[in-house]
Amino acid sequence: MSPMLLAPAPARLLAAQALSRAAGAPLLGGNAAELLIDAAAHYDAWLAAIRGARHRVLLENYIIRDDDIGRAFLKALVECAERGVLVAVVYDWLGCRGQSGDRFWAPLRVAGGQVRAFNPPRFGQPFGWISRDHRKLLVVDGELGFLSGVCISEKWLGDPSHGVAPWRDTGVALRGPAVTELEDAFAESWSSIGTPLPPLHPDIDEAAPAGDVALRVIATQPATAGMYRLDQLIAAMARRTLWLTDAYFVGVAPYVQALAAAARDGVDVRLLVPGTSDIPMVAGMSRSGYRPLLKAGIRVFEWNGSMLHAKTAVADGQWARVGSSNLNVASWLSNREIDVAVEDAGFATALAMQYEKDLANATEIVLAPRRWRQHSDQVRSSTARPPRQRHAGGSSSRTAAGALRIANTMGAALTDRRVLGDTSISPLLIGALVLLLVAAVGVWWPAVLGWPLAVIAVWLSLNLAGRAWQLSRRRRQRDSLAAGD
Repeated sequence: MSPMLLAPAPARLLAAQALSRAAGAPLLGGNAAELLIDAAAHYDAWLAAIRGARHRVLLENYIIRDDDIGRAFLKALVECAERGVLVAVVYDWLGCRGQSGDRFWAPLRVAGGQVRAFNPPRFGQPFGWISRDHRKLLVVDGELGFLSGVCISEKWLGDPSHGVAPWRDTGVALRGPAVTELEDAFAESWSSIGTPLPPLHPDIDEAAPAGDVALRVIATQPATAGMYRLDQLIAAMARRTLWLTDAYFVGVAPYVQALAAAARDGVDVRLLVPGTSDIPMVAGMSRSGYRPLLKAGIRVFEWNGSMLHAKTAVADGQWARVGSSNLNVASWLSNREIDVAVEDAGFATALAMQYEKDLANATEIVLAPRRWRQHSDQVRSSTARPPRQRHAGGSSSRTAAGALRIANTMGAALTDRRVLGDTSISPLLIGALVLLLVAAVGVWWPAVLGWPLAVIAVWLSLNLAGRAWQLSRRRRQRDSLAAGD
């Protein structure tokens, strides 16, 4: 039953059916769910669970780094394997590129643990690397499961010696029938890489209730789009509030339109994103999409801390989502992700309270009025309209622009609001200069561009030829088997 629809029973059943079909996941009752806020809480809970494991530890994470945190996890996993616990680890090849390698995992393999890399480059699959395993999942003994946005790296803890605050991230600890779904999701990832896991036979009934929380475990795979369909549906179903937190928001038109329609219908739609990002290019793409959101009445906030990496949503104080999926095409359509959609007022209220706490450390982005147009479709956040400013030129205009930037920054600090003026020209100028530089290099030093393009062309040619040979070989084998029958 979807508690967001306060309607007669048939309508609630229809909503529940729509949610299940959209997500590709049934509603499971009898669970206990606990929010985990920031990496320190995650690492303490994860390591305690691993050290107490009796039967099996299944770990799947996008980044596992060879640093103090990564080595602490490696040590705990090795100790598990040495006492006979089944240890299976999946890490993403690209995510761990330059972070950890075979040498890092050697002690665990020696102790009897199993480690697999997801989707390394393969001959015959030139574009296969695009799909990544972006999950952050841990399951211990079929009893306790975790999913999150947190990777295993000390970067999430910040750097207190240099005044860098910990990253802001959110996860959840689960007990109950949902844990079986987490194990099944891991087992599917494991079998997609190689030999499947042996049958899992726990000593306890994995389906035993552990609480009264109803939820869905959404384990998406490339091209399944379950999380995208659910996000779209929630945007359509929300009646009062829809509060979103996302680390790498790049809104596609259908989803932005769904959020805008909700806002126009009176829903309090808010989006919290990083103020500074570990991937500046994505942050720039995110900011380029602020204007249509703001014009639709959606409130946008930028986090003032070191990095906001959480991926959450909470609607109407009744429904909540936590996991690894970002609001962008890569997460929705290309990656392996895992999220939990919780239909429980207590859990949703706790997440909403955390959201309000986060907004206390965020700056709201608002639209500025156009200065030289009498009629404008833009809105303004402040109650007092500023005096009409006259256009100035020469060095005085540059001075005024600098003063305006300083005033904007100070105003943001004092009011927790930052004004978004007309579309900035700096990205356009940077793009023009980059293209001009590329053109100059192409004219004066063509080999600098030609050789990399030639290497890429040869690589793609060999891969496509190899793929054609593989398909031809499979066809011949099928024809041979058919002839034998």
